[in-house]
Amino acid sequence: MTACTFLEFLWIWNEVQGQKTPTLHRRICRWLNARVMASNRSDRHLILLAFRAAGKSTIVGLFCAWRLYCDPNLRILVLAAEQDLASRMVRNVKRLIERHPLTKGLRPDQLDQWASDRFTVHRSMELRDPSMLARGIGANLTGSRADLIICDDVEVPNTCDSAPKRADLRARLSEADYILVPGGMQLYVGTPHSYYTIYAVEPRSEIGEAQPFLAGYKRLEVPILKADGTSAWPDRYSREEIQTLRLRQGEAKFQSQMMLKPMNLAGSRLEPDRMKLYDARLDMVERNGEAMLMLDGVRMISASAWWDPAYGGSGTGDSSVVACVFTGEDGVYRLHRIQYLTVDPSLQLDEARQQCRAVARFARRNFLPSVTIETNGIGKFLPSLLRREMAVLHAACAVQERHSTRAKDTRILEAFDVVLAAGQIACHRSVWDTPFPMEMREWQAGGLSKGHDDGLDAVAGCLSMEPVRLPRSSTHYGRQSWQGGGGSVIADADFSV
Repeated sequence: MTACTFLEFLWIWNEVQGQKTPTLHRRICRWLNARVMASNRSDRHLILLAFRAAGKSTIVGLFCAWRLYCDPNLRILVLAAEQDLASRMVRNVKRLIERHPLTKGLRPDQLDQWASDRFTVHRSMELRDPSMLARGIGANLTGSRADLIICDDVEVPNTCDSAPKRADLRARLSEADYILVPGGMQLYVGTPHSYYTIYAVEPRSEIGEAQPFLAGYKRLEVPILKADGTSAWPDRYSREEIQTLRLRQGEAKFQSQMMLKPMNLAGSRLEPDRMKLYDARLDMVERNGEAMLMLDGVRMISASAWWDPAYGGSGTGDSSVVACVFTGEDGVYRLHRIQYLTVDPSLQLDEARQQCRAVARFARRNFLPSVTIETNGIGKFLPSLLRREMAVLHAACAVQERHSTRAKDTRILEAFDVVLAAGQIACHRSVWDTPFPMEMREWQAGGLSKGHDDGLDAVAGCLSMEPVRLPRSSTHYGRQSWQGGGGSVIADADFSV
């Protein structure tokens, strides 16, 4: 049992400061208090998301002071994106302990235990770790132990504006599992700054997530607008002020920072959610003696494929990507498959031949009439190798060469802009499990993109090409043409002239 609840502790502080206790702060206090009092271990892993300027850091600072008031032997670790941000939280809690009527007796006698980034209160146990310690997310925490870990704004633009930074953030946060003692509590506090936020409710399959990063965490979300459209803090933000803020900040930033929805704040023009998803597979059928290629119930009339080759790009440099797009009788472009090529160093086959073999299999599997290789750089050495692999697999697929002279971001924008705006591009669900959707969300024109765009370049090549028809012979390498035409026709000539 505690001497007072967290809400009472906060109310006393507000009374001393001559401030009111808003309803949304009461809601947060009751939620945190209930989690501390709960016996269920699942209540020890928490996420508190609240809109910007909601006072969440102030409440969390009071929460830390209250926890030390209830148990002076507690060890609290504050993690933030930067050391200064974490130290600010510790300094705030120090001032609270010095001035709160219930905690003045916690201040130690020795000044060396009352530093700016760490302090130790009067406690009965001799412990190696201080009562409260501030650390930036990049600091070395090996050997530290904590009963309560506060992750305060660990996700900010500087830690999540590119895929490598997001991967590094997740790796560093995972280290908290070795710091938190059994039965301890971990609390994340912040707002989402990326579509691929650590706070996401749903997993992002395109970055390899089978479950959300913070799966199993109990959460409280406090957006600035309630479900009925009224303000969550009417004394501070009226409905008119919220609308003005919305217009001034822009919809994407407002939804992210004030409504707590994961958004792409870079403002990319290539929004993957505009693409229609489908699950159908290619189906070669024969009707009235004519081969047809069906996809999603629509007959395909043309196809294009583009290979943007690269060597040694696994995880670091450029990726080698091949993609194919089909166009149906309905005029819709269907991005059916995209493959990021990998090589196996243990094989005796060289990297170029491994990639050419993979592309040949890709072409045969998707009934492609042609594959175009971008011959910039290393691509000029690959067409002959690819033709040889096509012949080995008996793939009825021509190999074309194309040298790109225009800027990559110009090619990408021109290829995608119109078809996305018109809603004329569909995407197979398997593409969603590749890095391609992430490339779209984070792409920016003018060379401002911080991530990869190799998949975008390959698909842009497909979209920019004229439709390629299959040979007119009804069979080629034992396979029928699915575009029709060119077959022999027997007509009844039993008549006189």
